[in-house]
Amino acid sequence: QVHLVESGGGLVQAGGSLRLSCAASGTIINIRGMSWYRQAPGRQREWVAGITSGGTTNYVDSVKGRFTISKDNAKNMVYLQMNDLKPEDTAVYYCRLSGLRDYWGQGTQVTVSS
Repeated sequence: QVHLVESGGGLVQAGGSLRLSCAASGTIINIRGMSWYRQAPGRQREWVAGITSGGTTNYVDSVKGRFTISKDNAKNMVYLQMNDLKPEDTAVYYCRLSGLRDYWGQGTQVTVSS
C-alpha cells in the first residue's frame, strides 16, 4: 500500500508563489511517474504536470513557464513550484503516483486572490 500526503497549499495574492510537496510512503515499486492534478469548484479534475521515472517533465499549456515539477527519489518526494500565480489557479491540488496501480493524495487547497 502507498500513502501520499500533499502539503504547501495556502492563500496567496496574484503574482505570488507557492511550493507544493507530496510525500510518498509505503511499498513503492515500479513507479512509472508522478503527477499533479487540480480541481476547481464546479469543474472536473485536470492534469497539471507530470514527471516520469526518468525525469521527463510535461505541463498543461496554462502553467508552462510558471510551474515546475521536480522530484527527490531518495526522499520519495515530488514538488510543484508555482510562480506568478493567477486567480484561475485556485483549486485543490492532488498528487498522483502511477505504478502497478494509481494512488492519490487527499489534496491541498491553493487559493489565489486578485
